[in-house]
Amino acid sequence: MDKERKRKERLGEIKVQLHRELLENLNLAALERAGEAELRSEIATIATEILAEKSIVLNREDRQQLTKELYDEVTGLGPLETLLQDESISDILVNGPHQIFVERSGKLQLSDITFKDEKHLMRIIDKIVSAVGRRVDESNPYVDARLADGSRFNAMVPPIAVDGSLVSIRKFKKDKLGIDDLVQFGAFTEEMAAYLQAAVSTRLNVIVSGGTGSGKTTTLNALSSFIDNSERILTIEDTAELQLQQTHVGRMESRPPNVEGKGEVSPRDCLKNALRMRPDRIIVGETRGEEVIDMLQAMNTGHDGSMTTIHANSARDGISRLENMIAMAGIEMPIKAVRSQIASAVNLIVQASRLQDGSRRMTSITEITGMEGDVISMQEIFRFQRVGLTPDNKIIGHFTATGVRSHYSERFRLWGYDLPPSIYEPTVMEKR
Repeated sequence: MDKERKRKERLGEIKVQLHRELLENLNLAALERAGEAELRSEIATIATEILAEKSIVLNREDRQQLTKELYDEVTGLGPLETLLQDESISDILVNGPHQIFVERSGKLQLSDITFKDEKHLMRIIDKIVSAVGRRVDESNPYVDARLADGSRFNAMVPPIAVDGSLVSIRKFKKDKLGIDDLVQFGAFTEEMAAYLQAAVSTRLNVIVSGGTGSGKTTTLNALSSFIDNSERILTIEDTAELQLQQTHVGRMESRPPNVEGKGEVSPRDCLKNALRMRPDRIIVGETRGEEVIDMLQAMNTGHDGSMTTIHANSARDGISRLENMIAMAGIEMPIKAVRSQIASAVNLIVQASRLQDGSRRMTSITEITGMEGDVISMQEIFRFQRVGLTPDNKIIGHFTATGVRSHYSERFRLWGYDLPPSIYEPTVMEKR
């Protein structure tokens, strides 16, 4: 192990020397036009010449590894490039130059890949943020950006990050997971899928609620597949992640202020403008601030079937969060009026959760049925019932209907989605 570490350190030192000289020898303008094979060959040739000049002898395996890393440094994102190309990784979390964690199958694990030092890490961060016209330094120590493949990137640098720059990358999945895929993975059941198809197709307003990394965007993507291809959809996001398959989709992305504090385009600005663009449905990637007012008004004024996500741990928490966001927006309204607005705008809350074994499941589907006095009345239609844990800490449980018939059954029937009564019957897990 010690021998392997020394080998890596030696290769790292050689790579830094070669990278500096490579940049001097390579025609950077020609990089734009060169193909991958041609560029790899050019880098390998220059590296061989420099190694010979410096009398550095490497075996074939180390030479190939060095050429690959140099190629990643010149054209890609250095050590991160290998992790970005690994399809099994969903998140990359960098805690300073010498500690990189990755998430596989919902579980975090320490990677053996590192940066040489903080300067090396900062160079890669600068490369990412400058590509999207942003910057990060002591005066502006944190930044959000999007990688070329659509992955979400966030960085915080010293002095705010005490032990070295902090980076988190939520990888963009090239293959969109459909409803059938999620059913197959056990995220929810076919009965729940049939119910959700009826809900989305009959233009109920849906909120997907859940914690960070619980699969809200994946769920929203899957639900959007039920939208008819003839409808005009406008999407509003901080970072464009939604992958809608319909023909008529207009995508908008908000923008933070520039270095001078000007030029900001907030989600609320996008939403206000979207209302003037004749949408059939509006999909907001995440509602987290004052845009909640415009979102609820859109749901209430002819844009039925709109969808968004919020951060909350349950359907009831989700309602409280909407109330809090309205209060934070500075709108002074009686609490009953606020709740009345929410109750008339939102029809369905889908709760997505990441459980302790790393699995992601749709743990609850709850309908909002109106107001009783000052309280919003709700009824749960489906839930995930936990039973216990296996010896290797896998959760044992099953999905079940609650026995409550949908408040929107008549609406479903009139729109041609006459769901069988059996869909609402509770299921009992057999004892083993």
